[in-house]
Amino acid sequence: MTVPALELKDLRKSFGKTEIIRGCSLEVQPGERIAVIGPNGAGKSTLFNLISGRFAPTSGQVLLNGHRIDGKKPFEINRLGLSRSFQITNIFPKLSVFENLRCGVLWSLGYRYTFLKFLADLDDANERAGQLMEMIRLHKKRDVLAVNLTYAEQRALEVGITIAGGANVILLDEPTAGMSRVETRRFIELIKEVTVGKTLLTVEHDMSVVFGLADKIAVVVYGEIIAFDTPEAVRANQKVQEAYLGSSVADAQAGH
Repeated sequence: MTVPALELKDLRKSFGKTEIIRGCSLEVQPGERIAVIGPNGAGKSTLFNLISGRFAPTSGQVLLNGHRIDGKKPFEINRLGLSRSFQITNIFPKLSVFENLRCGVLWSLGYRYTFLKFLADLDDANERAGQLMEMIRLHKKRDVLAVNLTYAEQRALEVGITIAGGANVILLDEPTAGMSRVETRRFIELIKEVTVGKTLLTVEHDMSVVFGLADKIAVVVYGEIIAFDTPEAVRANQKVQEAYLGSSVADAQAGH
């Protein structure tokens, strides 16, 4: 029996008397691509914060490859194989593309807090950073400061940093927000390529992205997962349409 890459068991989170996440349970198998959708205020970002360790759950469990991670700190969870990007681009603006990626690979290659080595002499880190640049198609921008990249390029760099540590479970929070339609299409293909063999969860509002990227969709409404199924099944789910998607489903279906 395959152990889920990520599992939520009756996960709950309250802030004061307000319950934001109300008993979410979910099993994500290794290699699956899952889109998490829902209206604003549904609890999607809170759910990601619980999974990635920014928030501790009020009750319930989060398991990564069969091991509980709820209550652990974000850096501890990252070292166990889960990495996350954020809605707001999170990069080192005054470092070059290459330097950003090299920072991302150091810990996974066994380099800890030491000043005894010059980064330029770390051949394995430099090689891995170069490979990542090729993967995210920024090799021509190797020495460009991150602050000088276009928005889409900055998002690509953040994805590169997210996967740099070798995590097997990747969380992307609205990765295509703010992109043009052309940029979005290119970015979907990039995400598909760089997450081959990995488990992916992404929060996304653009239904064309959702239906073009996801193997399954988890629909969150008022802190509960009301549906978890294939895109085709979710598209046809009357309960989902009434609760959230409505005309967006029809639009996505027409353009799919």
